[in-house]
Amino acid sequence: MLYPFTFKPILKKIIWGGSDICPFKGITPAQDGIGESWELSHVEDNFSVVANGDLEGKTLDQLIKTYGKELVGETVMNQFGTTFPLLIKFIDARDNLSIQVHPDDELVKERHHSFGKTEMWYVVKAAKDAALYSGFSQQIDANEYVERVENNTIMDVLQRYEVKEGDVFFLPAGRVHAIGAGCFIAEIQQTSNITYRIYDYNRKDANENGRELHTKLAKDAINYTLYPDYRTHYKEEKDIPVELVTCKYFTTNLLELDKPIERNFATLDSFVVYICMEGKATIRDNNGHAITVHQGQTVLIPAITQYVTITPDPEAKFMETYIR
Repeated sequence: MLYPFTFKPILKKIIWGGSDICPFKGITPAQDGIGESWELSHVEDNFSVVANGDLEGKTLDQLIKTYGKELVGETVMNQFGTTFPLLIKFIDARDNLSIQVHPDDELVKERHHSFGKTEMWYVVKAAKDAALYSGFSQQIDANEYVERVENNTIMDVLQRYEVKEGDVFFLPAGRVHAIGAGCFIAEIQQTSNITYRIYDYNRKDANENGRELHTKLAKDAINYTLYPDYRTHYKEEKDIPVELVTCKYFTTNLLELDKPIERNFATLDSFVVYICMEGKATIRDNNGHAITVHQGQTVLIPAITQYVTITPDPEAKFMETYIR
C-alpha cells in the first residue's frame, strides 16, 4: 500500500552555490558551495530515491512505472504520461545567476521534444539588499532585445526586485528572469531542463571564454508583454490554505499552522507535495500511515490518498502543491 514518501536530496555543488542549504535541511556535516538541492526529481539521470518505509531505495521512476495513476492520478497521467510533471528544488545563490528564459510547451515540443518550463519562486530567506529579476521594466520588442544583448544594455530594461522572506514570484514560460546573489529560494517548476541563457554579465572562465548565449533561440521564446508588477501578492493567514499560484501545471498553497488541519483530497485526481519551510509536523493519511517531517524536507502524498491530517509541533509552515 502506498504511503507518504520522503526522498534523499540530490545536492548539486555549483560554482555560484552558497552555504545555507545543508544547515536549512539539517544535513551534517554541512557542505559549502551547494547551489541546489533537488528535492523531488524525475529528470533523466537525476531520479529521486525514496528515503522511508517499505519502498526505501526505489526511484521515483520505478514508483511511477509500478503504481502509475495510484501515485500521480489518472488525469495527471493523461496529461503528462509517465513523466512526473514537477521538479522541486531549493536554490542558494552566492553569486548572480545568468539572465534566462524558458520556452513554452509548444516551442519546446517543436525544438526539443520536451516539456516547457513554467515555475514559481518562494523566497526562503534573503541577504541584505538581495534582489532578483522578473520581467521587463519598459516595453521592448524582439529586435531591441537582440540589440541590447549585443551592446550589453539588456540589464537596463529588466525589472529588479529587492526581496525578503516570503516573497513569491510566478514565472510562466517566456518570462525573462534571474536569481540574484544572496537569495535562498524554493522553486517549483515543470519537469524540464530546457533553459535559454540571455546574458551572463560578460563573465569569463579560467580560459577567458564566456558562456554560450542563446540569443536567437531566446528571441522567439520571450514574452515581451509589459506588466506593472511581476510579484505575487497574498495575505498571510493562520491554519487555512492561502493560494499563492494556480495554473494548468500546478496549484500552490501556503499553510502556516499552529494547530492540526485536515486536508481532504477525495475529489482531487492528483498527487500532493508538501515542502516543509519551517518547524516540524506529523502528516498522517487516512490509512494510518504517519510521517514526521522537519524544515527542509519534501513529502509526496500519493493520488489515492483520501485525506491527510497535519499536526504541527508546535508550529510549521508548508507549501502544498498539486495539479487540478
